[in-house]
Amino acid sequence: MMKIVFCHLLNDFSGSPKVLRDTISALKGEAKNEKLYVSGNTDGFLSDCQISRGRYWYIRSQNKFVTLFTFFFSQVCLFFKLLCDRSIASDAIIYVNTLLPFGAAIYGKLTGRLVIYHVHEISIRPAPLRYFLVSLVRWTSSLNMYVSKAHMQLLPIPGVKSRCIYNALDHFFEEKGWSSVYQSHRQGVFNILMIASLRDYKGIVELIALVNSLSGRIDIHFDLVINGDQCEIDAYFSDTSCPSQLTVHPRTLNTPAYYAEASLVLSLARVDLWQETFGLTVLEAITFGIPVIVPPVGGPAEIIRDGVEGFLIDSRDTDRVRTHVLRLVDDAVLCHRMSEAARLRAKDFMRDKFIAEMNAVIMDIRASRSATIRNE
Repeated sequence: MMKIVFCHLLNDFSGSPKVLRDTISALKGEAKNEKLYVSGNTDGFLSDCQISRGRYWYIRSQNKFVTLFTFFFSQVCLFFKLLCDRSIASDAIIYVNTLLPFGAAIYGKLTGRLVIYHVHEISIRPAPLRYFLVSLVRWTSSLNMYVSKAHMQLLPIPGVKSRCIYNALDHFFEEKGWSSVYQSHRQGVFNILMIASLRDYKGIVELIALVNSLSGRIDIHFDLVINGDQCEIDAYFSDTSCPSQLTVHPRTLNTPAYYAEASLVLSLARVDLWQETFGLTVLEAITFGIPVIVPPVGGPAEIIRDGVEGFLIDSRDTDRVRTHVLRLVDDAVLCHRMSEAARLRAKDFMRDKFIAEMNAVIMDIRASRSATIRNE
C-alpha cells in the first residue's frame, strides 16, 4: 500500500519539479511505498523518477482564462483519480508540491490522511486565486515546508506548523562542482553567466542594459541560458536587439558545462516585481566556486554574504551592478578569494543534510499522528 503520495501540477524543467525529484530521491528508503501523481505527458525533471506514477489531465493555454479553467478542472480530475486509487494506504501522507495541486489536499483532508505542503512560490495571480489556495492550505495542511526563512516571512500561513528546509543539489551536480577548477579568466576572457526564464521580471532587461554598457570591454562575454526553447528566444528578441557580447542559449540539462566556464554568475531578478524564495542557480554557482551578484532580499540573501561569496545588489541600481562587475573583472585576486569562500559556503547546503532533514520531517509527522491516534 502506498505510504507517500507526491502530487505536482506540471512537469517541466523549472525549480519546483527539480526539488520534488530530489525529495523523492531523499525519501527513497520507502521506494516501494511511494507514488507520484503529475499532469499530462510533458517532459521535465520528474520524467526519470523511478517510482509508481499516476497521471491526470491538465493543459496550458496562451489564454489566461482558459488556463485558469483547465487548472480548476484538472484538480477535480486529480481528486477523483486519488479517490479511485485503492493502492493508497489509509495512513498515507499526501505530499503536495507547490500550492497548486489543491485537489490532492482536499482528498487528503476528506479521507482523513495527513497532508503536507512543500511551498515554493509567493507570486500567485490573480489575488482571489492566491486567497483561495492559501485558505485551502490553512484548512488541509498539517505541515508547511518552506525553502528559506525569507520565504516563510513572505507567505506566512497562520494556524499551520511550518519548517524551513533549504534546497540542495543532487550528488551528480555536487561532484561536478567540487571537481571543477575555477578560473577568473579563460584565454583572457571573463565569462559572465545568467540562468533564468525569459521574463522581464527575471532581470533580462537589466542584463541587456549591462551588456550594452560594457560594449567597449572586449575581454568580457555574457551567456544567458533560458528555461525555454529557440522559438521563445526568437520571439523575445524579434523586437529587442541582442548585443554581440551576449549569447542566448535555449534550455539545457547540461548546465554544469556552463558553470565550468563561468567567471561570475548573475541573478538580476527585479525585487519590486519578484523575489526568489531560494535561488537554486545561486547554490549551483557557489558549488562550482563561482562568485555571484544576487538580489539583497529573499532566499539568495540567506545564501550569500555581501563581500564574501559575492555581492548583494538591487538590479535596478545598474551603476552599482556595473561597478562591481568591473571590480571583479579587473581583480583576479578578489575573484579567487570569493571563489574559495563560495565553495566553503556551499558545504552548508550539502545534500546529506537535506536528506536527513526530509527524513526527519516524515518521521516526526508520523510519530505525531501515532500519538494522536493513541490519545483518542
